[in-house]
Amino acid sequence: MLLPLYQIDAFTNRIFAGNPAAVCPLTEWLPAETMQAIAAENNLAETAFFAPQAGTDGHFEIRWFTPAVEVELCGHATLASAHVLLRHLNFKGEEITFHSKSGPLRVSRQDNGRLTLDFPSRPPQPLATAPEGLVDGLGATPLKLLAGPDLVALFNSEAEIRAIHPNQLHLAEVPYRAVIVTAPGSGDIDFVSRFFGPRVGVPEDPVTGSAHTTLIPYWAEKLGKTELRARQVSPRGGDLWCELRGDRVLISGYAVTYLKGEIEIEL
Repeated sequence: MLLPLYQIDAFTNRIFAGNPAAVCPLTEWLPAETMQAIAAENNLAETAFFAPQAGTDGHFEIRWFTPAVEVELCGHATLASAHVLLRHLNFKGEEITFHSKSGPLRVSRQDNGRLTLDFPSRPPQPLATAPEGLVDGLGATPLKLLAGPDLVALFNSEAEIRAIHPNQLHLAEVPYRAVIVTAPGSGDIDFVSRFFGPRVGVPEDPVTGSAHTTLIPYWAEKLGKTELRARQVSPRGGDLWCELRGDRVLISGYAVTYLKGEIEIEL
């Protein structure tokens, strides 16, 4: 059985930057264990699979797999999937709706070439005590901790974020999906971040759309503004244009194609 495969660099306008995602368009769903095996073989932070939703136009079902587990929400691989539909599969509409375990996720294309994700807002809550493994894992003590789907560790400056050299064994002890470190940005960048997810098979994710469903509501309240520029300062790095709209967040970015081909599997 031959399946199309695309590798897309998301949240960047040039290859070898942003966050690479594999995308496999399907006509019907594969067994979950097969999709997990494909994701492990791809060995990227995420592999996205999508298939048309029966009886609809412009609606698709989507699932995401790290090399280790299936996840409930992924931003960069959703952006990459929309790019594949628009750039390679001749989708003509202005908006795509992906149906996922996190509900409907809409992606629209903008005149400036960016794609905009419409995702749920997931505001974090204060956390009083650092869980075991966090400080040793980061090699630094945060100013403040917040808890959402991920643990958020706040620092003073971008320099502190860039200087972190994580101990992945200790971070894997932290009882959250992942650890996000964040701080104010400078110039036209409102905030910066990095994302460490050894518990889900992603030691450091280059640019993480889903993390910004938590970061945007926090920084919007902190800075008193609803439109923000963000940068994830991983070694590859990526840029995001963000907006808080009530219980939703808009996350915009570019995407570029690195690879297209086929994979051969036996069912």
